[in-house]
Amino acid sequence: MQLEGLLEKMKLEHLTVQLDAVCEQAAKKDLGYREFLTEVLATEWNGRHRKGIEFRLALARFPWVKTLEQFDFSFQPSVDRKVMRELSGLGFVDRGENVIMLGPPGVGKTHLAIALGIKAIEAGHKVLFLTLESMLTRLTRARLENRVERQIQQFVYPKVLIIDEMGYLPMTRDEAGLFFRLLSRRYEKAATVITSNKSFVDWGEIFNDQVLATAILDRLLHHCTTLNIKGESYRLKEKRKAGILGLSTKALEPKPEEDAENETL
Repeated sequence: MQLEGLLEKMKLEHLTVQLDAVCEQAAKKDLGYREFLTEVLATEWNGRHRKGIEFRLALARFPWVKTLEQFDFSFQPSVDRKVMRELSGLGFVDRGENVIMLGPPGVGKTHLAIALGIKAIEAGHKVLFLTLESMLTRLTRARLENRVERQIQQFVYPKVLIIDEMGYLPMTRDEAGLFFRLLSRRYEKAATVITSNKSFVDWGEIFNDQVLATAILDRLLHHCTTLNIKGESYRLKEKRKAGILGLSTKALEPKPEEDAENETL
């Protein structure tokens, strides 16, 4: 049987494409049989790894790709580099714990949430990104079509679920109930990352029910890292530099109760 046929039967598609280049490099380096085999297998594995990352990135539905390396920590000194470094190690994912990022609009919450999601994808985990509004829309539609259990299961399945923009719009009682069901299913089984412009004391307003808000927070905060991000909006910074905006953004900073140090609960 010819080599090409064997590669096809073994589904070594990445090696098939790069075989000539691998052989040429092996000849130049005068590799022994063991080293050559290592190069061959590494070529196939690297190709599969890259394809897996691309596939999981597509499934995650990120609005854009942002990494931790791209985050400007000097502009947002309230973000603890040590905490982010620990989170990027993905121990919270393995333990099924949560991350909540609080702060005014534009301070980098979504950037950091996506960056953690990308780290998880690179490690082989399945990730899903949703705004709270889009998630509730899908859950509400599923309930009307009598398939809410199937939809909740789709949100439970990812190892990391990122829920962005919590707090911009209040929920109805039915929506809050659906959200509670989802969090209860993920509790201590999978990691959830949430960004919000509201402090925890205001979450009763989000859910229109203080009792339900307390129950939700109880599950979220049991195993959770909370980051309080203070500072100016990145987007407004550029406008101020251009002289377009002169208004101070002090009004956008977190309330006094949010001024506690970043902490791990």
